[in-house]
Formats: sequence, C-alpha cells, structure tokens
Amino acid sequence: MAVQVEIWTDINCPFCYLGKRRFEEALEAFPHRDDVTVVHRSFELDPTLPRDHSDAVVPYIAEKYGISEAQAAANERGIGAQAEAMGLSYVTEGRDFGSSFDMHRLLHFALEQGRQEQLLDALYAANFGEQRALFGDTERLVEVAVSAGFDEQAVRAVLDDPDAYADAVRADEAEAARLGARGVPFFVLDRKYGVSGAQPPEVFAQALEQAWADHAPKLEIVADAEVCGPDGCAVPQRD
Repeated sequence: MAVQVEIWTDINCPFCYLGKRRFEEALEAFPHRDDVTVVHRSFELDPTLPRDHSDAVVPYIAEKYGISEAQAAANERGIGAQAEAMGLSYVTEGRDFGSSFDMHRLLHFALEQGRQEQLLDALYAANFGEQRALFGDTERLVEVAVSAGFDEQAVRAVLDDPDAYADAVRADEAEAARLGARGVPFFVLDRKYGVSGAQPPEVFAQALEQAWADHAPKLEIVADAEVCGPDGCAVPQRD
C-alpha cells in the first residue's frame, strides 16, 4: 500500500523551492514515509516565452506586479530570508528567469531513469543558489544535469530533439488545469486531496495523515459477541 503525492512545480517559482523543502520536512517525520511515492509534474509559469529567453528577475517582477524595482528587490530579500531559515541557498540579486520547457522535458527524462529528484534539486540549486544565468543556455543546462550525475550524451540527445518528452510536459500541464491548479506549487495526494502553496510542514503532515487514513483498508465488522477489553469482560446476563 502506498500513497502517491504529485507535485506540480516550475523552476522559476521560488515558492516551489521553499514548498519542496517544507513538504520534505513533513514527509521525513511521517511514520509511513517509506510508503509514500512522490512524482514531480510540469507547470510553466509563462509557457509563451521563447526557449532562448533569459532576463533579470527583479525588473520582471516589478513590471509583472506593477511595483517599483526597489519593492521587487525587497520581496526577493524577504523570500531569501525564508530560504535561509530553512538552510536553502538563495541569491537575491543577479538571477535570471526564462522558459523552463526544456528543463521540464529533462525532468521527465530523469523520471524514466528513476532520478527525477536529483535533477530537480540540481536545477533549483543552480537557479536560486547561483548568480550565473540558467535559462536560455543549453550548455549551462547540460552542465547542471551532468553535475547531478546524468550522462552528457543522453542529456544532449533530449535537448537536441524538441519533441522528446514534450507531450509528457503538455499532458502534465493539461492535468493541472483539469484539477483546478491556478498556480504552483500544487500538491495532490492520491487524487483526493489538494494543497496549494508553500504551506508550513504541519499542513503537509496533516494532509499526509488524512490521505493515509483514507488509503488504509477499513475493517467491516460482520459479527459481534461478548468481548474482554481494557475495562474488563462483558458480564453474561441471566434470564
């Protein structure tokens, strides 16, 4: 018996980065953690971006939300403080953003290899923990994948074929829309319970407990008679 947790995320999303760590904290403390299967699903925050697109994060945030660049920079510092409190590296200046489509294709490739988690962690670390540009740079993406232990030739073969795993990415995104996901991170447990956002670990813990309780087989009592229990034994009644 296993509980399946599907997590829709995007590499551009800082709250996906934080949410993954908070979920992992809850999962680590979950008594049945070895019976939980985690699968990461694809979600692009901006699927309209060209694959070679790369731009600075702070001006993008300022324009998107109609705030000043000073406010956007302050928001980044606030997220960075949250990340630091969880032991995560977070560079608040000099990061870029762009199309994550090829990254999602590689994550489906990694899923087939049984090593999706390793690649996702490497991509998050490269994006949020380093000032070097990550998006729109095939060589940089190859470098990150190879550093995570993947074969360079196999990685290049995926990236050189624009159709490789493209249908899998689109299927994940279509499923997210069907399930009502309006943003990420979006966690779905056994296709029964949804958790939206980078919630505190205790919220994830509660969701795991609820999914496990529903997943466990329920015993139906079909016959009943006198029993002995903690308070003693049933006393036979005389006629």
